Amino acid sequence: MPFDPAVLRAGLAVVERRADQLTAYFYAHLFTHNPGVRDLFPERMDEQRDRLLAAITRVVQCLDDPERLTGYLAALGRDHRKFGALPEHYPAVGASLIASLKHFCGHTWTKEHEKAWTEAWTVVSQAMIDAAAAVPADRPAWWQAEVVHRRRAAPDVAVLTLAPDHPYPFTPGQYLTLCSPRAPRVWRPYSIGCAPRADGTLDVHVRRVPEGLLSTALVDDVVPGEQLRLGPPLGGAVLDRTSPRPLLAVAGGTGWAQVKAVVEQLARDGTRPATVLLCARSDADHYDLAAVRELVDRYVRLEVVLAAPEDRADRAAAVALVHEGLARLGGVPGRDVLLSGPPDLAPAVAARLIGLGADPELVRHDPVPATFNRSRPLTASDWFLERRDVAWINRTELA
Repeated sequence: MPFDPAVLRAGLAVVERRADQLTAYFYAHLFTHNPGVRDLFPERMDEQRDRLLAAITRVVQCLDDPERLTGYLAALGRDHRKFGALPEHYPAVGASLIASLKHFCGHTWTKEHEKAWTEAWTVVSQAMIDAAAAVPADRPAWWQAEVVHRRRAAPDVAVLTLAPDHPYPFTPGQYLTLCSPRAPRVWRPYSIGCAPRADGTLDVHVRRVPEGLLSTALVDDVVPGEQLRLGPPLGGAVLDRTSPRPLLAVAGGTGWAQVKAVVEQLARDGTRPATVLLCARSDADHYDLAAVRELVDRYVRLEVVLAAPEDRADRAAAVALVHEGLARLGGVPGRDVLLSGPPDLAPAVAARLIGLGADPELVRHDPVPATFNRSRPLTASDWFLERRDVAWINRTELA
């Protein structure tokens, strides 16, 4: 590695507290010096600013794990084809990034910092360019997909069935990004909520986010016949289909979509047992129970546990009951573990399960987005503060 990761981390630590200002400066610098690049970005840049620092932080965190870094950069390079990113755009981004870091590091910025960041960006950008160039010529940068069905699963949740215009190869457990003409150039990630189907259709589960441009349109406005644009499949939270180990999955909210896809594939393979702990904000928010019942009925080696909050539940009792629910799963060691849901679910539940004997090497989840404006990270107890009722479901009770 031609640069010193410690120097990069030190520089990033200096500017983290001014992340919002730095990203605003970065985009102003980029668009001023490269006006044509502005058309690649959405009109509203709020979330885009957060993602810039999250991506930079992820790269810096991966520097000591070359294999992980290579995989992340390759996925980014392939995915950026959907934006129309070209090799000539990368030097412009690098120049603006370094100018922004230099500006906000102030007197702490040295020639050593500039050298390290310049060399790092050269390596990072070339890896992304090479990954994009290596994509087979017949693989589209994006897929057009028709909405063939929309089901309002809950007041704020819709399940969309999409028919891509070309075969869309994916592995259960992966996610995709999509955008709609109703919110141009606004891309959002959604888990693919089914195993591959013979007809090529796929499902995405969408929860409306307050003031969310795309999620509001998808839940409330999009109708069958509309066209959406899909980016390539992403994510490494997939299971080894040759593994003999039983699966333990914990899903919160629409994180059920990712788990559902994996369980559907296991039901087809029929090779190992699976236990799913399905958490929701309320009993009513278990929005896909018909599909849960169907899977439990069809897959005799599947057990599902529901956890939902109770009005006026004692907060300490809520934590204790969910902890008891996880402990009652039994036999946590030796299981493959899949975690999916709100950003703070995975680290909280992973810590708890590892404490119960789960092998950290067997715990899988998608990367947790970096955050910069939270005074402290949420803990396992925080995430489970409003969880209380653990209801064991078997095939008889779901009949």
